[in-house]
Parts: sequence; structure tokens; C-alpha cells
Amino acid sequence: MDIHIDTQQQQQQQPLLENAPTPQKPSKTPTQKKIRKAFKGTAHLSNLLPTGTVLIFQILSPAFTHQGQCPTVTSKTMTIALLTFCSLSCFILSFTDSFRDERGKVRYGFASLNGLWVMDHESVRLSSDEASKYRLRFIDFVHAFMSILVFAAIALFDKSIVSCFEPNPSEEAKELLAKLPIGIGLVGSVIFLLFPSQRHGIGFPLSRD
Repeated sequence: MDIHIDTQQQQQQQPLLENAPTPQKPSKTPTQKKIRKAFKGTAHLSNLLPTGTVLIFQILSPAFTHQGQCPTVTSKTMTIALLTFCSLSCFILSFTDSFRDERGKVRYGFASLNGLWVMDHESVRLSSDEASKYRLRFIDFVHAFMSILVFAAIALFDKSIVSCFEPNPSEEAKELLAKLPIGIGLVGSVIFLLFPSQRHGIGFPLSRD
């Protein structure tokens, strides 16, 4: 009898969670859905860029734009300089490559028409045959230009950047911001899939060899 009474008291004290109203998620507009879908579709493209460049952009972008407000001409100028620097960094670093010396230490260099120009060339030298394997090719320029386009797509997804230059975008502008990165991502994915980069330069994954 006492056990039955205690059970009833415990049931009365427990909150009726199953009867509590479940909070409803706020509905998203069609434009927000497209932007979210586009962001998921092109987020993996950041792996095609130098990690250091992407990290610098993500850290400095909110600071330079003052969280997207850009109240002064100086802030806009610094934001443009940041975009230019990161674009050039993506372009230039696409021509870098690396190798491991006899001690297993990673060495970096720039690809040239004659081969690989090693940065620390005073202590490490490659033979002409070995250096010719890293010579500059036409596909390197394709990857370099595509890196700039991929970075532009990532910048278009940055709310601080968009708000800085276009605080109140029209519906057509929002539609463009939602679809343009998708097109860039599709073209970039196809090119890097059909013609993958064989280089392991600065900011990119290292080679196991």
C-alpha cells in the first residue's frame, strides 16, 4: 500500500514533458534556403586553397570591416587590400611545391620553366633531372586562376564582406549572391576533379614521398 502511494506521488511530481509544447523553428525564406544550400555545396572548396590564406581572411575580415559596417573609407580600403592580398596569395602559392631532402626535412620552392627554384638553395640543391620534374606547366596557371575564383566564392559567403560593400542588397542581388558561388563551385570542382593538382606547396597538404 505504501509503495502504491509513493509511486503516485512521484508521478505527480514529475513534469509532464510529453505534454509540453515543442518549440517551433522559425521558417526560413526561399532566399535563405538557397544561400544555406549554396554554402553547403561550396564549403568544401576551401580545401583547394592555402590554409594560411583562408585562416588570415577569416580572422581579419570581421576586424577590417567592423563586423560588416565599414563606417569609414579607411575600413573599406583595408578590406579591399585584404581581398587583394588573399587573392594574390592564392595565385602565387599555386606555383609552390615541396619535397623531402635526404634527412626527411620538407623543403619548399617555386616552380619555374627550368624546374624547381628551392628557397633554401644554399644548403639544398636538386639535380637537373630531379628539378625538371617540378617544372612549370600550363595547368598550373589554370589552377592559379581557379584558386582566385574559389576564393571569390568564399568571400561572397562572408556576411561582413557583403554588408561592407552592399549593406542593403536588392532581391536580384541576393539571388545573384546565392547562385554565383554555386556556379563557381561547380566549375572549380569539375576542373580540379579532371585535372587534379600534383603540387604540395605552401599551405597545402604535404606529400608522403
